[in-house]
Amino acid sequence: MTRKLKLTAIGNSTGIVLPKDLLERLRVSRGDELMVLETPDGIRLTVFDPEFSRQMDVAERIMREDRDLLRKLAE
Repeated sequence: MTRKLKLTAIGNSTGIVLPKDLLERLRVSRGDELMVLETPDGIRLTVFDPEFSRQMDVAERIMREDRDLLRKLAE
């Protein structure tokens, strides 16, 4: 699916209005949370998964704390 969406002013912020059919495909409604993931192909928008978010926080902490070790392992 390819669709052009327009950025809109929402108070002092900028937002995107998601069409009803897209919300239905995501199985979300007003008030639900979404996750934005940066991928090599671009940005991915998914339903918020608290467990996945927790795992990513742990992974990021490990990568930050053990950066030098991970760099040596990658060589």
